[in-house]
Amino acid sequence: MRGDLLLAIALVPAIAGLLSLVIGRPRAAEYLNLLASVLALACALPLPFLSAGGPYYFLKSYILLDGLGAWVVLCTALVYFLSSLFAVGYMRTLGEDEKLPGFYALFAGFALTTLIAPLMNNIGVYWIAIELTTLVSTFLVGFERTAECMEAAWKYIMIVSAGISLALLGTVLLYWAGTFVLGPTYSLTWATLATIAPKLNPAVLIPAFLLALVGYGTKVGLAPMHTWLPDAHSESPAPVSAMLSGALLNAAMVGIVRFLGITNAAGLNGVPHNVVVIFGLASLGIGALFIVRQEGVKRLMAYSSVEHMGVIALGFGFGGPFGIAGALFHMLNHSLNKSLMFFGAGSAMRSYGTREMAGIREFGRYFPRAGALWLAGAVSITGAPVFALFLSEIVIMHGGFAQAYAWAVYAMAVLLVIVFIGFLNHFRAMYYEEDYGAAAIAPKPISAWCVAPMALALIPLVLFGFWWPNSIWSFLASIAHAVGGPGS
Repeated sequence: MRGDLLLAIALVPAIAGLLSLVIGRPRAAEYLNLLASVLALACALPLPFLSAGGPYYFLKSYILLDGLGAWVVLCTALVYFLSSLFAVGYMRTLGEDEKLPGFYALFAGFALTTLIAPLMNNIGVYWIAIELTTLVSTFLVGFERTAECMEAAWKYIMIVSAGISLALLGTVLLYWAGTFVLGPTYSLTWATLATIAPKLNPAVLIPAFLLALVGYGTKVGLAPMHTWLPDAHSESPAPVSAMLSGALLNAAMVGIVRFLGITNAAGLNGVPHNVVVIFGLASLGIGALFIVRQEGVKRLMAYSSVEHMGVIALGFGFGGPFGIAGALFHMLNHSLNKSLMFFGAGSAMRSYGTREMAGIREFGRYFPRAGALWLAGAVSITGAPVFALFLSEIVIMHGGFAQAYAWAVYAMAVLLVIVFIGFLNHFRAMYYEEDYGAAAIAPKPISAWCVAPMALALIPLVLFGFWWPNSIWSFLASIAHAVGGPGS
């Protein structure tokens, strides 16, 4: 059953993408993609339960189903479904129906790569899968073919490819370290590397980890390697932005976590965890500062992604059951919340005909339902109670105190306060400031296709803000134990 579900998760978007190109009709393409997202989510939902008692191996051990992979696949499938639902209404507003079959073929391909990447058991094949996400998503970033979109696409592929090359160098270095233990030929699985980790030379293992951290950290959007992210997220169509932020960044974070697990198995808890904490704080700090001074609505959401990837990195850097479980829970919450925020931002841009927040005024008055959902999402994304991100951030902070990272927790708290003030100040202007200029024209209506996924994303954010089921905590704690590290 587990193997059948994994096969279906890979085949469904692949088939949908191919049929979209073969049929060549925009309405058929959008519904095929939506159906594929529903089926992918249906297959992903039971994976966390089926991964218990694992890990499980398939396809001659090239495919790994464990708690971490199952959790990230679930997060990705949720974003794929919500983005596909939103895309039905949003992409029609572009007025370019002849391009939609190609768009949905690429979109399904992007979903395919992000769904399978976390399941790769071979360290080299995982690198290939992450590189495939770059190749497919580059065409989506530049889909609208404006000068800004094309520049963002080139910037994206150049910076991310340079970063991922460093990850490849780290992979090669790690393989070379293993040859002194197992000989010139051996299986490059995560389990094999963790088993031999105590025998690896730390002088080789630590540089390999640092190269992987910088390489995959570039794809995650950790500062200072984040410079591609604001342009790519802001210039992409809104459904693509949601997938980039809510799915792609998590898939790349898996590489950092698995490399961190290898250093943990080697007993090198100090340097790797400290470096991850520093990168996390840097990302949170950069995100906070640019959020305060931002002018573009989608760039605001993009820098929020940098901030939250920093929060997740802090959780994994702190380590222990609270730090890791909090980071994993934050992955899910951020995926849902950022999807909601990009949906609102994309709808506002299309409705008001501008990318600038200065041109968006009285949003709540014109759009009561979408406005209420987007505003609730804005409060949630800042980590305010009573939403789920508040709870996951509190758990991460607890993990920091438990692992003697009090200094980082205090810095994290200060930066989160800055984010709260800066982010909501922008929404105060968009909702409650009036525009008396010539641009004060009634905006275009927002489709129900665009509002529905915002509501679907908000419901679990509210629910998990009040109630964190014991089954989820036990599952995430088991992943923390498998990753290892201090206090796990």
